[in-house]
Amino acid sequence: MYSKSKVFCAIALALSTPAAFAESSSTSTAQDNDVETIVVTARAGSKTLRKSEASYAVSTISEQDLMMDAPMSVADVMKSVPGFWVESSGGEASNNIRVRGIPRDGYSSISLQENGLAIQHDGGLGYLNSDQSFRLDETIERVEVVRGGPSSVFASNAPGGVVNFITRKAYDGERIVFKTELGDYSHGRIDGYYGTPIGEDMFVSVGGFYRTNDGVRDPGFDANKGGQIRFTLGKRFDSGELLFDYRYLNDRTAFLLPVPLAQDSNGDITSMPGFDANYGSFMSPEVEHNRYRDPSGNGYDFDLGDGTHTTLHQYSMSADFNVSEWTIKNSFRYRLSDTLRNGLFPTGGLESANDRIASYENALAGMIPGDANVELRFANHPGLTFDPNNNAGNGMVLNGNLLSVDVPLDEIINDLRISRQFNFGEQSHDVSFGVYYADYDYEFNRYMATAMFEVRDQPRLLDAVVTHNGEDILAISENGILRYGSLYNRVDGEGQTLAAYVADEWQINDQLRIDLGARYEWIELGGQVEGTTVIDLEQSASLADDQFITGNGIFTPIDESYNELAWTIGANYQINKKFGFFGRYTDSFRTPNASDFNGNPERDDLRVEPISMAEVGLKYVQDNLNVYATAFYTYFDNMRFTDYAFDNDTNTYTQQTAYGDTETFGIELEALWTLTDWFDLGATATLQSPEYKTFSFTNSAGEAIDFGGNQLIRVPEDSARITAGFNLLDGDLRTELVVEHYGDRYGDVANQVVLPEYQSLNASVMYYLTPNLTFQLNAQNLTNEIGLTEGNPRAGQFIGEGQQADGYFLARPILGRTIRASLRYQF
Repeated sequence: MYSKSKVFCAIALALSTPAAFAESSSTSTAQDNDVETIVVTARAGSKTLRKSEASYAVSTISEQDLMMDAPMSVADVMKSVPGFWVESSGGEASNNIRVRGIPRDGYSSISLQENGLAIQHDGGLGYLNSDQSFRLDETIERVEVVRGGPSSVFASNAPGGVVNFITRKAYDGERIVFKTELGDYSHGRIDGYYGTPIGEDMFVSVGGFYRTNDGVRDPGFDANKGGQIRFTLGKRFDSGELLFDYRYLNDRTAFLLPVPLAQDSNGDITSMPGFDANYGSFMSPEVEHNRYRDPSGNGYDFDLGDGTHTTLHQYSMSADFNVSEWTIKNSFRYRLSDTLRNGLFPTGGLESANDRIASYENALAGMIPGDANVELRFANHPGLTFDPNNNAGNGMVLNGNLLSVDVPLDEIINDLRISRQFNFGEQSHDVSFGVYYADYDYEFNRYMATAMFEVRDQPRLLDAVVTHNGEDILAISENGILRYGSLYNRVDGEGQTLAAYVADEWQINDQLRIDLGARYEWIELGGQVEGTTVIDLEQSASLADDQFITGNGIFTPIDESYNELAWTIGANYQINKKFGFFGRYTDSFRTPNASDFNGNPERDDLRVEPISMAEVGLKYVQDNLNVYATAFYTYFDNMRFTDYAFDNDTNTYTQQTAYGDTETFGIELEALWTLTDWFDLGATATLQSPEYKTFSFTNSAGEAIDFGGNQLIRVPEDSARITAGFNLLDGDLRTELVVEHYGDRYGDVANQVVLPEYQSLNASVMYYLTPNLTFQLNAQNLTNEIGLTEGNPRAGQFIGEGQQADGYFLARPILGRTIRASLRYQF
């Protein structure tokens, strides 16, 4: 752990040498000049505010940046943002973002937005990350990212920040973009955009994408398949603007989870025999299509090829008008979606086949003849013999949960705000008042079966059979399934949020501005949860259906309410147009949502979690140098942590709850330096001390455990990204080389499972064949680094010891090397 003194020394150094670091800027092009960049996110003032004048940390990602980086997922967009720890190893969706030491998974601490309004009111609904509902395509013009600061005043469920995707407008002329892309993992993608004026001060546009590929970790079937389309109509008036937008998403993405790995004698992470750490897949054609037993007798159809399959209709409308001296803006969004999440979750830990056989024989002792034996067999390959000593070169087995979760969501969001600037002598107040309302109804339907697999790339299912005198006398499993119905949930949930907020940008003089804001939020949660019971289906001669969890028809209502105040005060002191500094304090919170009651509608341990945040920063912007530095502090008070660990003996989950405080000191640094017309250098870095101030619970043995002082789970103390850019051939050719570094992390709260530091190397080449035609190459992880982003959370996130077997273990690494080539035409 970094000591606080070291962090404070680093902060002091950063704040005393503004030319050395930066907090936010575009790193892909040396031509960007932050002096003139306008910021629209996480503020409600009526007058224009330049990025260099903001009293909070904001990053801007331009169209050119997006072109050069060619991100493979929404999470990849944020890798260049300091303070954000991005885990994009889960595939094209369902990834994790952690901001400034806020210890929450998924997107539960930030708000993903389109044009200033949330894509999903709560990005932390169970199994419904907000990145599942949005894809990046050519309809997006730029991205603004606000870290902490006023985010909690202008958005719900956003203590960590706001990521705002801003779409194109075609008032000023016809715009055509067409892009085709191929990749070395059977990847093919087509993007398009067409926008044109129609009449005076009016435009219409259409755009989207379609792609299909095997995935970098090829499961033996199409891993990612689908697309998105958007229609937009805009009309400008003398006093304002109207925008109508419709977006349709129908896309399937594979959800990538921990895979089998090994550790050599030097402590380095390597591939294990039978499984490639860079490209191996624990999914396989053998479990792509299956029908599993259920109480109806008809069976449940499970299609792993669906992966995370989101079908979404999104209707948006915004009206922005000047009425007298007031600016009135209303943003409305209606969403109707259904997200099916079918995944294969490795559970427990790796185990030698001989140990598994012994555990079955011990469990059945006294129930079978003493000289009976347990054999492991391939479930679908009767002609093959399973070798428990060295199958696939490792002799290991692994359980996996075939999990299906269906989450329909019907949601309305509306944000109304009015703004006006008042002048009082030499001072001015840019005041905004707003009312925000969100209403959502959702269902949560979960079914699971637990299976046994060999350990190799695209593994095969295994059956366990008891034999005696050469005859089968008992089937422990059926077609590879150890337990049908190992998990069940049926929930109808709803939530309503009403918030009132006010903000003031108080310009005291030409140099000093004070920004204030407050938001009061009322939340009502309702719905019902079906209880469960365990039954014997009596449909199979095996043991697999003897302990089937299903609904009991008894529904328990959910009826909870919460309310809380968030407020912020900041100041910006602008010495001149190119140099200034800011400071801000924010008192925020995170509230429960309806999905927190999925497993227990009568739980009484949920409460509003207070969050305190502070930041100070410097801004130094010249024609050839953009420099920012931000020091930040985050404190999470009495946060609830839940550990779900899977027990291989019972084929079910156990749950442990703990409470703790977390504290993080850190600095965010970023710079863009244009040394010559042909060479520029960009750098971002985060140095922080993320720790649990307190973390205590009582384990299953009744022992009191305290992990206070440990490093936050899966968050590095140091990370950096260096981008070297070269402009050649009179600017027709641009090449970027990106080096990323991430420090040591831990896969458990006990800090026993080390996720070692790693570096990755990426490269991009863009060549203008003509002024309108561009050829591009993008390569990720050129050196095939095996960098771990998480351990094996389903084996225990509080205490992760004992997860290795014969030197093998489960963890989720970054994807192996990929190369994509594209042609892009724009006019």
